[in-house]
Amino acid sequence: MAAPPLSVTLTAAQHAELVGLRDHHPKPYVRERAAAILKVAAGRSAAWVAAEGLLRPHHPETIAAWVARYRRAGAAGLLVRPGRGRKPAFSP
Repeated sequence: MAAPPLSVTLTAAQHAELVGLRDHHPKPYVRERAAAILKVAAGRSAAWVAAEGLLRPHHPETIAAWVARYRRAGAAGLLVRPGRGRKPAFSP
C-alpha cells in the first residue's frame, strides 16, 4: 500500500517566513530545507523534490522529516539541534 502524498498548507506569514529563510539565512542547510518545504507546499511530491528539486539529491524520507519538523516546531525545526553530528575523536 502506497503512502499518501506529502502536502503542506502554509499561511501567508509562513510562506513569507520560508521565503526569507530560503533567500537570506546565513546557514546553507536552512536555505535548502526552506526551499524544499516551499516546493512541497507548491504541490511537488517529496520524491520529486528529493530527486530533482534541490542542488543535491536526498531521500524522500529526509524531505518528509524536514516537513514534519517544520510543522511541529516552525522555523526553529529547520535548525540542527544541539548535540547532533560527529563527536570529536579526542577530547580537547
